[in-house]
Amino acid sequence: MKTTEVPQDESMLAGHRRACYAVDEHGRYVVVPSKGWQVEKIVNAQAVEEIRRAVEAVRERVHQGRASPLEYHMVRCQMTPGLLASHTGLWSWRGRRHLKPEIFARLKPALLTCYAQALGISVEALGSVPASTGTPP
Repeated sequence: MKTTEVPQDESMLAGHRRACYAVDEHGRYVVVPSKGWQVEKIVNAQAVEEIRRAVEAVRERVHQGRASPLEYHMVRCQMTPGLLASHTGLWSWRGRRHLKPEIFARLKPALLTCYAQALGISVEALGSVPASTGTPP
């Protein structure tokens, strides 16, 4: 892409710019600031909507008693059981086990604190899930 062809469409960057590499008139690669690209905006909006759907599905499962609040907060933070385990220092099989509501209900305060710190929330927030989408935990 040439420096004159770098997209300058409005995007999700909210007025910020990001660096793109393009070829200048001498054939060298240079860094060119870009406001964004319409295609990128569409794809990012679709990704955000997919994440919202996944969070909502887990929220429903928690309210039905089929998942623990830990799973909701894990998905809300876009984590997998393996990633959450690596942040807590626990074995991943233990983390997957704690996603079950009956196991989560018996966790000791020290382990709840460990999960809360990894997720960046309070222990009280870790034990709760919003009643509806858009409500903070």
